[in-house]
Amino acid sequence: MDERPFCVKDVLKRPLFRRAALLAGARGVYREVRWVHILEITHAAPYVSKHDLILTTGLWLKRSVKSGLEYIRQIIEHETSGLCIEFGTTIDEIPGKIIAFCDEHDFPLILFRQPIRFEEITQDIHSYIINQHFGLLKNLEQFSRHQQQLILQSSDIPAILRLLQTYSERQIIYLSTIEPNKYYPAVEDETVDVINQFCREKMKDIDQIQESELWSMDSGHYLLIQPVVCFGQVFSCIGMMLHQAHPTEYMKLLIDYTAKAVATVLLRTQFLEEKVLNNQNKLIQDILSRRIESEEQAQTRMGLPSPNGEKYIFVGSIIAFEHNVMEAGPERMEARNQDILVLIRSLLKRYQMHHLLMMKNNQIYIICAKERVNEDSTVSLFRNIQGLIDGLDKYINQSIQGLQFHAGVGKARSSLLDNWLSFKEAYQVIELSQTVPAMKDCYFYEKMGVYRLLKSVPHSILSEFICDQLGGLLDYDRSHHLNLAETLSMYFRYMGSKGETARRLFIHRQTLYNRLDKIRDILGDDFFEPQRRYALEMALLGYPLLADVKGDIRP
Repeated sequence: MDERPFCVKDVLKRPLFRRAALLAGARGVYREVRWVHILEITHAAPYVSKHDLILTTGLWLKRSVKSGLEYIRQIIEHETSGLCIEFGTTIDEIPGKIIAFCDEHDFPLILFRQPIRFEEITQDIHSYIINQHFGLLKNLEQFSRHQQQLILQSSDIPAILRLLQTYSERQIIYLSTIEPNKYYPAVEDETVDVINQFCREKMKDIDQIQESELWSMDSGHYLLIQPVVCFGQVFSCIGMMLHQAHPTEYMKLLIDYTAKAVATVLLRTQFLEEKVLNNQNKLIQDILSRRIESEEQAQTRMGLPSPNGEKYIFVGSIIAFEHNVMEAGPERMEARNQDILVLIRSLLKRYQMHHLLMMKNNQIYIICAKERVNEDSTVSLFRNIQGLIDGLDKYINQSIQGLQFHAGVGKARSSLLDNWLSFKEAYQVIELSQTVPAMKDCYFYEKMGVYRLLKSVPHSILSEFICDQLGGLLDYDRSHHLNLAETLSMYFRYMGSKGETARRLFIHRQTLYNRLDKIRDILGDDFFEPQRRYALEMALLGYPLLADVKGDIRP
C-alpha cells in the first residue's frame, strides 16, 4: 500500500480526467480525496465536508467575482480537496482573481473545457475509493488474525513488530524508556546513531504522547509514532518510517493495532513477573522486623549488581488505598490491587530504579534504590518517586472512580537495613495527610515541616499543651458553634489582615470583628504578640492530630 492517501494527483490520472487541466493550486495536488460532491448552490458551507472533491458548472460565477471569491473561500475553509469546473454549460471563463486566490491557498482548481457527465466521474471515483477501502479492510483483517495468533503463541514483542514491518513494508523502530531502541529490519550503526539522537529529544516528554504523532526528521523522512499505553501510562512507542507527511488510514491502523498488541504482551509479562517476584515480600518483612544482620546480605537478596554499603541510596515508601468495599466488593478490590501493583512495578522499571515491592492488605510497601553518583542523586531519586505517584494518581483518576490513596515517603538512607525507619516516617506522612486537609498532598517526610516535631510529641503532652493554649476557645466553640478556632487560624495565616481573613471565611467584616472581640475576651489582648502567637499557632496545628479531635481534649 502506498504511504499517501488517494489524492487530487491520483484523480487527475483517472481516464475521465485526461482532457481536464489543472488551472491553479498545483502545490495542493496531494490533498486527500475521500468523496466526490456535485454542488451548484451559491452557499456551499452547510453542504460540504472535509476531503470532498467538488464538481460544478460554475453557476455561482454568474453573479459576481465577489460572490465567486466568497464561494471559494467557504469551500477552502471546510478543507475540501479541490474544485472541478465544467466550461460551456454555464460559464466560458474564470476570473483571474479567483485563479490567483486558489494559487495563494494551494487549492486545486481543475477545468473541463468540454462537457462531461458528472455522474460518470462520481461513479468512477466512488467505485475506486470503495474498492480500495474494501481491499484495506481485507488486509487489516488478515493482519489482525496473524497478530492474534502471535499473541496466543508467545510473548515475543519482536515477532509482533516484524509482522508490522511485513505488512507495511516500512522501517519499524521500537522506542523504549527502559531498554535500547530496536529496528526491524536491522539498519547500519551510523543510521541507528542518527535516529537515536533524533528520538532522544522527542522521548523526554513521553507522557505527553497520548495518541499518534508525525515527527519530521527532514524534508524526505518522517516518523509516524504510536504510543504503547498501559494503565494510562506510556511505556514505549512504535515508529514507522515514511517518506510522505500524510500517512494513510491504513498505515495508522496497522501501527495502532500493533501498539495495542504490544501493550497486551507487556501487561501479561508483568503479571507473570508478579508471581515470580512474590518472594520479595519476605525480604521487606525481614527489614521491617529487623531480622537481617548483614547489610551486604540484604543488598544481595535485593539483587543489586554490586552490594556495597556506601554505593546506594535507599528510600522506603508506603501507598495506602481506601476502597469502597460496598461498591467494589472483595473480588474487585483484589483485581484493582493487582492492576495497581503491576502499574507501579512498570513505572519503577521505567524510571530505572532498583526496587522491592510488597502488598499487604490495602498497602503497598516500596523500597527504591539508586546508585550514589553525585550530590544530585538523592534529588533525582525523589523526583522519580514523585513521578511514580503522579502516574498512579493519573491512572486512578482516569480509570477507577471513587478510589482514594495516600502516599508517604521516608528519608533517604545509605543503608538498606535502616529502611524500617523510612517506613515509620512514611506512616507519619500518611497519618498527617489523612488528618490535616491542608497537608493532603504532602508525600515526603522531609516536607512535613513543623508537623515532624508535633508528630513526635506524646499524645498526652500534646493534648495538655493544646488544652492550656486553646481550651477556653474550643469549649466556647462547642457551646456556641462560632468557629473561633478556625477564625483565629485564618487570622494568623493572613498576618492579621482583617479584609483577607473575612474574605477567606466567607463572612462579613463586622462578623469578623465580633469574633475577634470574643477571642480577646477568652485569650487576652496579647494573643497576637510573638511568643503568645507562636504557642497558639503550634496548638492550632497540633489540634487535628489528636485522635479524639471532636471530643474533650482536656486530660
